[in-house]
Amino acid sequence: MKTICLLMTGLLLSAACSHSQNPVRKKVGGPCEGCEAIYEYGQKKLSPADTLPDYTEKGIQLKITGKVFLKDGKTPARDVILYIYHTDQAGLYTARNQEKGWGKRHGSLRGWIRTDASGQYTFYTLRPVAYPDRSEPEHIHLTVKEPGKNEYYLDDFLFENDPLLTAAKKAKLKNRGGSGITIPEKVNDYFLIKRNIILGLNIPDYE
Repeated sequence: MKTICLLMTGLLLSAACSHSQNPVRKKVGGPCEGCEAIYEYGQKKLSPADTLPDYTEKGIQLKITGKVFLKDGKTPARDVILYIYHTDQAGLYTARNQEKGWGKRHGSLRGWIRTDASGQYTFYTLRPVAYPDRSEPEHIHLTVKEPGKNEYYLDDFLFENDPLLTAAKKAKLKNRGGSGITIPEKVNDYFLIKRNIILGLNIPDYE
């Protein structure tokens, strides 16, 4: 009996030491429904660029690119995962391929990248269409997962030339990770939009 008690005591002390060495990190970013979809890339090997399934279809082709920086706004952030999803050309989140998990709600038009040593990221996709009721501007949802932090959402990608992006809508933006408002630039057969991201900027409880 004494031997069992000593063994149990040892295990408890070991667990306590382990916990002190790996404390539970404080959750950052606040509530984030659906942010766990960032882990749904399966066996796909992530790279700094991804092409969404709609890119070769009829619509306005976009190249979305930029760099991700640490909170100082200068140091490139590597091994950061970005996840995006958006509506199709009918303004809907259509699941085309018997999607599972959050794909049932986010639809099939979604993609993932992992930044390289320079913090670079690129997505190729079509410009989304506003919801059928035109209640919101055209937008692309964005979630981030950086090393050592939980996943959290950033401000959507928005378009300066979207008539639905009114001054009132702009005033409500939180600029999480920096401004998400982009200016499309025509380049050959596609439009280029650039956005740099600063991790932790305007993110609640970020340390």
